[in-house]
Amino acid sequence: MALCAKLRHQHLHSRLLVRHLSAASPSAILSPSDPSALLTAKQKSRAALYLLRSENEPSRIVDICRAAALTPTSHLDRNAFSSAISKLSSSQSFSSIRTLIDDLLLSSKNPNPRFLSHAIVLFGHAGMLDDALRAFRSLPSPRSLNALLFACIISNNHSELAKIFREYPTIYGVTPDLETYNTVIKSFAESGTTRSFYSVFDEMLKRKIKPNMTTFCNALEGFYKEQRFDDVEKVLELMKRHDCNPGLSTYNVRILGLTKLGKSAQAKELFGEMVKKKVKPSWVTYSHLIVGFCKEGNLEEASRLYKSMRSNGCVAESWVYFALMNHLCKGGDFGAALGVCKDTMVRNWVPCFASMKMLVNGLASSSKVDEAKDLIEKVKEKFPKGVDMWKEVEEGLLK
Repeated sequence: MALCAKLRHQHLHSRLLVRHLSAASPSAILSPSDPSALLTAKQKSRAALYLLRSENEPSRIVDICRAAALTPTSHLDRNAFSSAISKLSSSQSFSSIRTLIDDLLLSSKNPNPRFLSHAIVLFGHAGMLDDALRAFRSLPSPRSLNALLFACIISNNHSELAKIFREYPTIYGVTPDLETYNTVIKSFAESGTTRSFYSVFDEMLKRKIKPNMTTFCNALEGFYKEQRFDDVEKVLELMKRHDCNPGLSTYNVRILGLTKLGKSAQAKELFGEMVKKKVKPSWVTYSHLIVGFCKEGNLEEASRLYKSMRSNGCVAESWVYFALMNHLCKGGDFGAALGVCKDTMVRNWVPCFASMKMLVNGLASSSKVDEAKDLIEKVKEKFPKGVDMWKEVEEGLLK
């Protein structure tokens, strides 16, 4: 009990500290002079994320990250880094990005390999490939090479990736590994040049690098995107030859590829095949099918799959529920949409105001005014700050 009370006190203390963010400097908040108010590393990370949500001034963004002493070793810190780089990129504050990454990740004469790789990826996220190359050259290795190739992908610079892949291993004496080849194949898939997969695959085999599921899934993703169904079959045959039996990840990639092409019926057949082969679907499998059928206007099938997902104990991410609810509302099935909405609220997920308003008005127009009123009350209980937003909607229900 004493431990629980102490943890509650620490949580409350950190929340009280970050409430005063707008008035104080980040360093004062995250590194207070009062020893009794010192935050733990985790509390600092949470405070930094809180600060970054509303901060747009480049210099303050850098100060927040410095004060929190962010590193890529924790999930919270990686999220904070990502948020900071996104904001600085949007404002084209490239010098601030360089300062931030250099100070926090590259300041040592002997950079930590993990810090270096994260720095390279962040530069790629900002579209600063010259800086990513500079970071790579400070410590060339298979790990930093792979980070550099990934940086090319996220900066959508596939031609540079091809050049780096062909030239850098020789220039810098770095031996490509499985991740290197998988990243290159992913680039082919994203740039519409998946046929290049075969030559790279042959090179892998010559180097005695055994392909894995990711190798084949990346190729399948590209071939579906390019609608090269003969190549899909070739890749599936290669998988058999190399003892890579299609598992959940393979089926998920194939089902997504078909639904993106508006072939959800074929994707459902594949779903049936995987179930027969005792491959258990995940929430990802269901989400691809549900969203696919929604986009094609087959709400009955989408609802059936949603019920199947629930009965099988799969819980999807919130966006899947919101997407289904929106499509059901637009299709006029407000009763089913209400059921989905209730499922989300049980998990403390509430759709955006526009979606909720569409559902409430739809229920009212379907002679379900009491259900509409009850839904508004439940939302107001969960989000008291948004009470005023519902006044106009409630007045409309009384007419």
